[in-house]
Amino acid sequence: MTAILIVEDLAESRKWLSDLCRSAFPEPHDIDMAVTLRAAIAAVSRKDYDIALVDLGLPDGSGVDVIRAVRSRQSETLCVVTTVMGDDMHIVAALSAGASGYLLKEQPAEVVVRQLSQLVDGIPALSPAIARRIMEHFQLTGPAAEPEESLTEREREVLAFIGRGMRTAEVARQMVLSENTVATHIKAIYRKLGISSRAEASWHAARLGLTTEGR
Repeated sequence: MTAILIVEDLAESRKWLSDLCRSAFPEPHDIDMAVTLRAAIAAVSRKDYDIALVDLGLPDGSGVDVIRAVRSRQSETLCVVTTVMGDDMHIVAALSAGASGYLLKEQPAEVVVRQLSQLVDGIPALSPAIARRIMEHFQLTGPAAEPEESLTEREREVLAFIGRGMRTAEVARQMVLSENTVATHIKAIYRKLGISSRAEASWHAARLGLTTEGR
């Protein structure tokens, strides 16, 4: 069962996203809809979801608050922004809140389906235009020093597993460590790299060449 929450105020977009989810994720599907921030927060408080597709421009608030609520209740839920807004302010806010992807609705359906289906492989769902904006953002605002140089060998191992899409429990099993220990390493990685989401961590892991199997 794939539990999915779609947070979208436009009926046509809700149906479009629902159809995409049915194509992208394994059956059976359990899809809930929320049209407002309030309804989304209420849904999240009642139930855990595997996937949350979140529009940012809701009638009564920002979808960023939905992402924070989802991540606060269940950190393993994959939150993906689905929006028409591709400016830096919204991208940074969503990724900082814990979004695992950021997709522009202007893309063809088959492209969005492919990007969503790759989430289970640990590949962040990012529209090409958004990926370019993220790279530009890091190039302009990143620290002059190389923070990855301060990562310990154990932290680099954890980052490599995150880059392959593994969750905290899976990393713990692979490294024969407790989940608390792995979580501590993840916090240290985030702090040293100046990041706050797994999408950013995956990007750094790929940049450092840590995602190749066997490393």
